[in-house]
Amino acid sequence: MPITRNDVVRAAIDVLDDEGLAGLTLRGVAARLGVSAPTLYWHVKDKRHLLDLVAERVLAEVPESTRAPREGVSVWEWLAESTRLRRALLLAHRDSVQVVAGNRPTEDGRPGIERTLEVLVEAGLEPGEAVRVLTSLGSFVLGDALETQAVRDRPLEELPTDDLGRFPLLASALRTVGGEDDRFEEGLSLFLDGLRTRLERRARNAGEPVEAAVAG
Repeated sequence: MPITRNDVVRAAIDVLDDEGLAGLTLRGVAARLGVSAPTLYWHVKDKRHLLDLVAERVLAEVPESTRAPREGVSVWEWLAESTRLRRALLLAHRDSVQVVAGNRPTEDGRPGIERTLEVLVEAGLEPGEAVRVLTSLGSFVLGDALETQAVRDRPLEELPTDDLGRFPLLASALRTVGGEDDRFEEGLSLFLDGLRTRLERRARNAGEPVEAAVAG
């Protein structure tokens, strides 16, 4: 039975989950499908193109409903929800951060990006600024997911008893710092609070009602 591009991408994700990025080769994907490696070139240009398709597929599991805010949901709630979903999808696949980092949108992914940019521009951002906001938020998610995956098998160590008195602030912090999810939520809150403050200041300088400018 002839294979499709969808078959190739699914097989690549299976290889990624089983063997990591180091094991993700065109030869390995072909073997998973039971075909010869040259057959894949009917569907992908090269390994970089395959990685772009894998990156898009990993994040394509974000529900279509999150591409824009639902009725009654603010821009800030929408951004927070979609960012949490993307982080969860990254954490669901081995070495996904290295695959997604540096990828370029494929033709199929452009409509979704356009729709997201429309929401941000309507909220008060310039188009180029909206792209920078999205890529900055994406970089934060990638970095957090990378750190989370890296420490899964290396839990935070407790301070030796002798050091508790020498480093009281550090000792207190270690008791209350929380886990990876707490760190992510802290960073996400800082990011969105900063963006909201920017738009509030911009509306105020333009003499616009602040509430209308940031309610979104």
